[in-house]
Amino acid sequence: MAIYHFSVQVIGRASGRSAVSAAAYRAGERLHDERLDRDHDFRARSGVEHSEIMLPEGAPEQWRDRERLWNDVEAFEKRKDAQIAREVEFAIPREMTKAQGIELARDFVQAEFVDRGMIADLNVHWDIGSDGQPKPHAHVMLTMREAGPNGFGQKVRDWNDKENVERWRERWADHTNARLSELDIDARIDHRSLADQGIDLEPQSKIGAPAQRMDARGLDADRADMHREIARGNGERIIENPRLALDAITHSQATFTNRDLAMFVHRHSDGQEQFNAAMSAVRGSPDFIALGKDGRGEERFTSREMIEAEQRMQRAAEIMAERERHGVSEPEREAALRAGAVRGLELSSEQRATFDHVTDGRGLSVVVGYAGTGKSAMLGVAREAWEDAGFHVRGVALSGIAAEGLENGSGIASRTIASMEHGWAQGRDLLSARDVLVIDEAGMVGTRQLERVLSHAAEAGAKVVLVGDPQQLQSIEAGAAFRAIHERHGGVEITEVRRQRDDWQRDVTRRLATGRTGEAIAAYADKGMVHAADTRERARGELVDRWDAERKARPDASRIILTHTNDEVRDLNTAARQRMREAAALGDDVPMKVERGDRAFASGDRIMFLRNERSLDVKNGTLGTVEQVSAGHMAVRTDDGRSVAFDTKDYRDLDHGYAATIHKAQGMTVDRVHVLATPSMDRHGAYVALSRHRDGVDLHYGRDDFADQGRLVRTLSRERTKDMATDYEPTDPAQAFAERRGISVRDRIVEIMRKVPEKARGIFDGFRPKAPQPEQLRSNQPALSAGGLRSAIERYARALDEIGQTRESGASVMPHQRAALERASQALDAIRPDASTDAGATFARSPELVREAAEGRGQAAMRAMQLEAEIRADPFQRADRFVQGWQQLQRQHEDLVRDGDFRGAKTAAQHMSDMAKSLQRDAQLESVLGLRTRDLGLELPERTGRSLSGALADSIPFVRDRSLGLSR
Repeated sequence: MAIYHFSVQVIGRASGRSAVSAAAYRAGERLHDERLDRDHDFRARSGVEHSEIMLPEGAPEQWRDRERLWNDVEAFEKRKDAQIAREVEFAIPREMTKAQGIELARDFVQAEFVDRGMIADLNVHWDIGSDGQPKPHAHVMLTMREAGPNGFGQKVRDWNDKENVERWRERWADHTNARLSELDIDARIDHRSLADQGIDLEPQSKIGAPAQRMDARGLDADRADMHREIARGNGERIIENPRLALDAITHSQATFTNRDLAMFVHRHSDGQEQFNAAMSAVRGSPDFIALGKDGRGEERFTSREMIEAEQRMQRAAEIMAERERHGVSEPEREAALRAGAVRGLELSSEQRATFDHVTDGRGLSVVVGYAGTGKSAMLGVAREAWEDAGFHVRGVALSGIAAEGLENGSGIASRTIASMEHGWAQGRDLLSARDVLVIDEAGMVGTRQLERVLSHAAEAGAKVVLVGDPQQLQSIEAGAAFRAIHERHGGVEITEVRRQRDDWQRDVTRRLATGRTGEAIAAYADKGMVHAADTRERARGELVDRWDAERKARPDASRIILTHTNDEVRDLNTAARQRMREAAALGDDVPMKVERGDRAFASGDRIMFLRNERSLDVKNGTLGTVEQVSAGHMAVRTDDGRSVAFDTKDYRDLDHGYAATIHKAQGMTVDRVHVLATPSMDRHGAYVALSRHRDGVDLHYGRDDFADQGRLVRTLSRERTKDMATDYEPTDPAQAFAERRGISVRDRIVEIMRKVPEKARGIFDGFRPKAPQPEQLRSNQPALSAGGLRSAIERYARALDEIGQTRESGASVMPHQRAALERASQALDAIRPDASTDAGATFARSPELVREAAEGRGQAAMRAMQLEAEIRADPFQRADRFVQGWQQLQRQHEDLVRDGDFRGAKTAAQHMSDMAKSLQRDAQLESVLGLRTRDLGLELPERTGRSLSGALADSIPFVRDRSLGLSR
């Protein structure tokens, strides 16, 4: 967990400061101050690793001399209270090498300050803290006037805009995280305040090197004292309540390592003693759960709250998966299909199977579809069927552009999940049993958020349809919820790609979806769609050349430029817009101050909206073309054909829309895509970027980023799938002892959950289904590895299927076949107690599932086993099944007697007798059934002393068998 620090201050004469003195200290140099006629000598300063003056285009070269620059700045300012310079200070991730940190700082300063016209004096320091750890950071002194060949001009007032600070803070986080990703360093920073991150700790000030030295000498250093006081206070909070640390660490990752924990505690504690105490408090907390080792051999941990959230989510999913309240009749389905056909929408066989799946009545449906398989079109037909059946259909997605794509593609009124949850918190738009909620791009939704939605839906009795692709962009928050639910409950998959018009490109998309990125890039390279240049800058230029040529050749086609970082998006937008200007495709420029800084807009400009605004019916990511623009007003034609007009003083969250980040593109479809590859990309981003097009895609890269196509493939094939706490097997000091006593890992977690009460839930308390009892938890918990349970079920099914085939052939079952079945049963029970019992009951009730699971399709069997486990654990559900079975046998018996089939009637009576006898072995069930004697056809007087088992046996009717006469 890299440390985030970013501060901005003004160096002013009113406080008695000198720009020359400040520059000398930060550079560790001796500079002569002409205004004060004195030398500032800081050559003894250590830790300065890099120092340079960075000039914007047109500034005099003589200002590369630090002494000349800052003396000229001082001489130009006449006022006694003049603001002379601005200083920006930011921490560099210590996970980087010195060379990497310096390059990162230079690139950021160039992009955010120098390219905007400021002169920057950059100094990178690599101090060593009292704990022996490096504390790399950068000081950037910036001029406050525009610079030209003739010297300084007017002060640029916009540079003083307070909104710049927050924008720079966010850009530094984006820039740093992109570079960490490029370097494959497992660390991230967050520019948001601790409060905005939901962390109940006080933000700390930074201790500078002077304050550290003064503190070490015992002198007064207010800043150091303040920092230590805050750190000490946070350390005390963590020691008192270790959950604060665990909640903060698991905000964006479901599991963490020892190093993650140590970095966080070190940041929020004071001194070795408190650090050790805080670490011990967290590691000794009952909320700290050890999970075992990951694929790289690192120990991983999670929080109890994370496990609870995953369990609540799975429980809510189980409740909905077992309900069948949202069925659509066959006439209603056929009517919807006919209506779709009239509009020219004929569903393929896969789409039809998916349509049948989502409209079959179950409360939970999961649809996994490759990019461009027509999921939205299928949902449009399903929407008509649901509405014809009297249901209200809603759509949500994590991002605004994905919600817009769902609405445009299916006709389902859609919004963001955050907007929907906000409405729930206000008591508005709550779900009901007549609602169908479609969650698109579900793979991007974090565990906690999806748990809240599913729990509310389960409580309300609504149906939820999860639609997504776990191989596309991963969730920003912790967890891989969609993948986990799909593994647990199964679903339907759509693999027939329809977005691309050429068959070979559809095949390439399937390769991307299945992780064969190298094959996909090779296929595009063979068609001349992969382009290498000597540098990224040249690759960017060639990309814009190709984009411009295609724009002129096909002006009516839709297109987008995609890349990974906001910095690249800005550069590409600028270059593309310049081509539009050169082609006289734009009207007069109107300067405007928008959320991301100063921009110029003209009629004909492509723009992107960056904030959801219901009054305008636009979302974050909506694209459009400017129709009219003036100093205070803009009219835009959105890509879906709507006209949107607004005052720019009310809505400033927009930017040019020729290029966009890959994250903005998930859910987008255009005719042509141009992609600039950078080292921060991975398999998931490559899949999204290279599958947005209908007609074609061009992939550009620079050899300074990737030496050759092989290196490009390796980078774009990197797997970064997020994990779940339940992907691991937990380990703790009591595990070995527990296993010697025959207690499984699952039992250990259930025991933990039973001993600690669930914490307060906040505004969504009322939306939670009733918590399961410990007995239900024992039977209902998913195996810690869903894949492990599924493999064991399929192994059991194969053994059972082999025995079944042997019996069908008339041969005797062989000893090795019985042994194989026994071993498979033991393997199931090792994963979950009584799992083999549930499997046996499942396959006995649904023999068709045996062959399906034996062939490697065990999802349905897993779902049926889960139902068996719950029924076995819940006497009320067992009573429902008993009554249903008894009544069915009664009707069957009556029908057989009426038809004169006395042999069949006798068999039915024997089954009823067996059911009655079974109650002698299940006193709990017999007790519950005692309340439902009328359902069983019994009229029992009170206090008969007769058991229910005996009463049922006596109630079984006599039948006449033609050969045996009267018999029971």
